[in-house]
Amino acid sequence: MESPRVIGHRGAAGHAPENTLESFRTAARLGATWVEFDVHLTSDKAPVLIHDDTLDRTTDSDGPVDSKSLADLYSIDAGSWFAKAFAGEPIPTLDATLRLLASLGLGANVEIKPSPGREAETGSVVARMLREQWPSVLPAPILSSFNTESLAAARDVAPHIARALLVSQPGKDWANSLQALDCNALHCGHRRLTARDAEQIRRAGYPLRIYTVNERARAEELFRWGAETIITDYPDRIL
Repeated sequence: MESPRVIGHRGAAGHAPENTLESFRTAARLGATWVEFDVHLTSDKAPVLIHDDTLDRTTDSDGPVDSKSLADLYSIDAGSWFAKAFAGEPIPTLDATLRLLASLGLGANVEIKPSPGREAETGSVVARMLREQWPSVLPAPILSSFNTESLAAARDVAPHIARALLVSQPGKDWANSLQALDCNALHCGHRRLTARDAEQIRRAGYPLRIYTVNERARAEELFRWGAETIITDYPDRIL
């Protein structure tokens, strides 16, 4: 599958609180046609959107995400930390997010973010929900993760959903890892990526999608290197 040239990182994380419904609405207003977001599980196995293992950085609460039930999260503010204008923005559930994506016409790169010890479980739950509830009006999703156990579990539950391995830099074993997990693409950080790395990945036949690129000049350089997609906090800058 071919993804768009630009994907909004955690929605439009430079403009709105990351991984919130408002961030996705903002990304759509800025012209993005796809977004990326992170999914953890609550203590009662509900998939919800948040990047960190703890609530501390992006909410008015604290402690591990997976120590809270879904009901516990309803009263948590995930917007005020970014700006007062976003006060009261909730932590979204994955199913609410899928409904919003359908209404906005947004494709998605869904990153599996397991809490420690819940790697396979998180991959299975997220993949199952996408398999059963992904809106038919949208392009097929992409599942990604840094965690190989999560990706393997997702593959077993929903083998037809495209998967990508996330890495901070390619290293020596990226090709073996992609083959072992039957992944379709590599998602790589840009800071330590070289032109030679990019060429090797492309020659191996894998799409190269690069995160998190917020400067237009760098994005243009990476496109020249053969990047298929740039993932950015500021989709308006790169578009």
